[in-house]
Amino acid sequence: MSTSTTGNDGPQIEIDVDLDEGSAVAVVTFSRGTHNYFNYELLDRLATTLEGLPSTGARAVVLRTTSRYFCVGADFIGQRGSGTAGPHVYDAVPRLVRAPLPLVAEVGGAAIGGGLGLALVADFRVASTSAYFLANFARLGISQGFALSATLPRLVGPQFSTEMIYTAKRVAGEEALRVGLCDRLVEPEDLHRTAVDFAAEIAKSAPLVVASARRTLRADLMDGIEDVLAHERFEQQPLKATEDFREGNLAWREKRPPRFRGL
Repeated sequence: MSTSTTGNDGPQIEIDVDLDEGSAVAVVTFSRGTHNYFNYELLDRLATTLEGLPSTGARAVVLRTTSRYFCVGADFIGQRGSGTAGPHVYDAVPRLVRAPLPLVAEVGGAAIGGGLGLALVADFRVASTSAYFLANFARLGISQGFALSATLPRLVGPQFSTEMIYTAKRVAGEEALRVGLCDRLVEPEDLHRTAVDFAAEIAKSAPLVVASARRTLRADLMDGIEDVLAHERFEQQPLKATEDFREGNLAWREKRPPRFRGL
């Protein structure tokens, strides 16, 4: 099953679902242009797709992309000209966090900014040796979003997550595995098979028990996600009007170090 749409604020969104009935694993492949910038529509459609998978017989899900980037975050350029993004871009995140089936993110490239947030919504991450994880918000002149204030420290602890956010530290390879950003680290040619096999192992377990255990283990995140997002949005909104935000985004597009002035 595949769907595609072209929104008003950028590249075509494509979402494809491939269900292996033997293993009860659904592979969800998404794309939105070369870099997989997300907008509200992409996250909303991903959430709707994940919510509908139990009715297909799936018991576990692999989330992947065929792009060289897993996802590079929010589409700030599109947000300036579209009512589908802006302050509402993260509105579908609670639905992603509460999606009913265990989720394995297959990270074959960069997971940057909100793209890191998308990867951390998953229960597990299988990464290739060419992948890396980057919370680059402070170099864009904006504070973190996508509930990273909760999901990142939950995985790597408060100190390392603070370092990642304050310094835009890039984490890859064995370091990503050691600190907990990924659960498996494999060569690129083994990535998809490893992710599917991981999900298949989950799918072998009693589905009602997995669902119950998941609700318990993720209760803090599921119950508090709206408050986290509201706090992040409260902090982000005034920063979007600053000169530093404009400079950070300009520097990112021009591929140069930003020159921040605290204005």
